[in-house]
Parts: sequence; structure tokens; C-alpha cells
Amino acid sequence: MCCYEKKTKVVLEALKERETIQQIASKYELHPNQITTWKRQFMENTDQAFSDDKSATELKKAESERDELYKQIGQMKVENGWLKKKLS
Repeated sequence: MCCYEKKTKVVLEALKERETIQQIASKYELHPNQITTWKRQFMENTDQAFSDDKSATELKKAESERDELYKQIGQMKVENGWLKKKLS
């Protein structure tokens, strides 16, 4: 289970209030304050739950473009080095 999955699971259990924060903390070997912090962060960002995935899609597109640009920069550096060797 990765970090965000664990956080989500813990927060959802805390929101259900079937167990105390103390019990959940003990169950997942966390400090109760950590669960309270995650729960607060979750509640502060609930507006993102039902928003369209446009921002996530845009982020993935931007990351893809960035990776392509880094690839092109690397290729140009190699070509530049090769040209410098040929000219000297």
C-alpha cells in the first residue's frame, strides 16, 4: 500500500467514527496527531473530489512536454559536443 492509499484509508476510517482516533492510530502505528492532520487536510481539499480532472490532465500533459524538452536538450548537448570536437 503506497503512502496516499494508506492516508486515504486511515482518514476514511477516522471519518466513519466507528473507532476512536487513538484506536486507529494504534492499529496503523501512527501518532493520533498525524491522523488529525491528515483528516484536516482531507476536509480542506474536498472541493477537488468532484471537480473535473482537467487540472490532473493538464499536469500530466505538462509533465510529458517537459520530459520531451529535457530529451531534446540532452540530444542537442550531445550534438553540440560532437560538433565542437570536429571543429577543433
